[in-house]
Amino acid sequence: MIEHVETVVLDSQGLSVWIEEDRKVLAMFQVFHAMGADFVVGANSIVEVSHTGLNMPRLQWVLSRVKIEPVTERAAKRSAELLKAAGLHGHKYAIDATVAEVALRQPGPVAMLTSDVDDMARLCGNRVRLIGV
Repeated sequence: MIEHVETVVLDSQGLSVWIEEDRKVLAMFQVFHAMGADFVVGANSIVEVSHTGLNMPRLQWVLSRVKIEPVTERAAKRSAELLKAAGLHGHKYAIDATVAEVALRQPGPVAMLTSDVDDMARLCGNRVRLIGV
C-alpha cells in the first residue's frame, strides 16, 4: 500500500519508464493520480532522456501531464550545496543534485521515482520517499 503522496518527482529513469509505458509504473501512477498527487520533472531530465530512438510524441504527451521545474541560478546554487553536504562532486552527480533540489522544494510528502536510490538518499536524506525503478 502506498502512503499518501502530494508530489511525485521523476528523475530521468522515472521519466523514461513512463514514456516506455512500463506496466508496473503505470499502475503506480494510477494510484498516485487517484490520491491527487502532482507529477514533477526537472527541465534537465528532459535532456537526459532524449536520444534518437525516443518516441517524441509519447514524450510530448507525458510532458503535458507534468509540471516542469526550471534549473535557475538559485536552484543550481542549492544543488551545489546539496552535493557538498553529501560529499559528492562532478558531472556524474550534477543532474542528480538538481533533481534532488527540485524534490526538496516541492509540497510534501514527496516521493521520487529514481534509478539511483543510493545517491538520491545521500542528497535528499529522509525528506523524500525514494522508489527504485
